[in-house]
Amino acid sequence: MDKKSKKDVAEYSVYLSSSIFYLYKDLKERNYKHGGYESFKINDTKPRDIHKATVRDRLLHHAIYRILYPFFDKKFIFDSYSCRYLKGTHKALNRFRYFSRKVSKNNNRVCWVLKCDIRKFFASIDHEILIQILKRHISDADTIFLFKKVIDSFNSDILKKGLPLGNLTSQLLVNIYMNEFDQYIKHDLKIKYYLRYADDFVVLSDCREDLKKLLILIEDFLRVKLKLTLHPNKISIKTLSSGIDFLGWVNFPNHRVLRTSTKKRMFRKLAMNTKNESLFSYMGMLKHGNTHNLMVKISQMQK
Repeated sequence: MDKKSKKDVAEYSVYLSSSIFYLYKDLKERNYKHGGYESFKINDTKPRDIHKATVRDRLLHHAIYRILYPFFDKKFIFDSYSCRYLKGTHKALNRFRYFSRKVSKNNNRVCWVLKCDIRKFFASIDHEILIQILKRHISDADTIFLFKKVIDSFNSDILKKGLPLGNLTSQLLVNIYMNEFDQYIKHDLKIKYYLRYADDFVVLSDCREDLKKLLILIEDFLRVKLKLTLHPNKISIKTLSSGIDFLGWVNFPNHRVLRTSTKKRMFRKLAMNTKNESLFSYMGMLKHGNTHNLMVKISQMQK
């Protein structure tokens, strides 16, 4: 649905000029107060709580993102792939394949993969740590004031923690937060074969013991510096030949196949919606793996 046709957007648009003027006035006079959130749940691989800000606040989020994304994007490492222009899951998967071939010497050596996932990622972002990180990059007091208003508008618990999944600014802020970890991995520890997509990250090595030692350092840094913890059930050190489940695909030395749960969800959604747009979308996704049989099966659904 076109966002312009949604009730809250339509109502705000009726008095758009005056609404923007008063928003500008509040910002200039430092009287801006972030509104509340409308919450709802979605099922996207797993149940997620989405928090939707008011149109007025979303308008501001877009302005913040448009101005500050280019500034911060230059500071991020190359191998951070979530919510960045010209990046994304397919680029991350291709980079993973490139790394695996480098480490395995074109499959002539065992490639070990450390895979981790941060527990309750968005809900665990510490507001005070995030503000301190922002202050190291931004000297303008008005910008910091504005960030504080947006960040402190949401708490996932009694403490000042958590960012709402529904905010555009949250996508930028979690990357700024995790950039501290990325820089530690790349520049302090000088780990070459590392890549991250949101709260999922992998490190590739030809030595299992090196990865075990690295895991201790990773857990310590995340806990002490960022107050984050790894999900204990989602830490693994496995060989690439055994199959690495990463970003919806199970990756092997010479091919990748769709994760079973992703496959089931795809067919369930297609059963409910057989429009050409959905079919073409999934066909496009499947081109990035070894999925000939699946593509044939989906093509038959069109008949």
